[in-house]
Amino acid sequence: MNEPSVIEEMLRKSKTIAVVGMSDKDSRASYHIGKYLAAHGYRVVPVNPTLQSVLGSTCYPDLESAQTAVRAEGGEIDLVDVFRSPEFVPPILDDVMRLGIKYVWLQDGVTAHEAVRKAEAAGVKCVQNDCIYRRHAEMF
Repeated sequence: MNEPSVIEEMLRKSKTIAVVGMSDKDSRASYHIGKYLAAHGYRVVPVNPTLQSVLGSTCYPDLESAQTAVRAEGGEIDLVDVFRSPEFVPPILDDVMRLGIKYVWLQDGVTAHEAVRKAEAAGVKCVQNDCIYRRHAEMF
């Protein structure tokens, strides 16, 4: 877990990133990191059931509706970047496995060891308790 080679693979191979828990408030880390990822060539798909849009993109209520929309355009969500409290992570990882998404990134302070073990056993590559912005900035 959190192996540099896996982090590099995630950042190089991913094209579309679903940001679960993305906020439309510019005081929130999820807003700034989503904006940063979009500015660095990733397609950012906001996921938050309380919002209609973020940064000019449609915001989806859950991963399933986000993946359905991306697939309708001929794409796939490659990576799910999670900005939710640890207690909300297990059902998110269940969705990731069911939808066939390859990568999950749990942001700083977010861990879910049992759910991550289950996802990794199903072939999902995971990072937890780390910042995608910081790692991307270091590598690129």
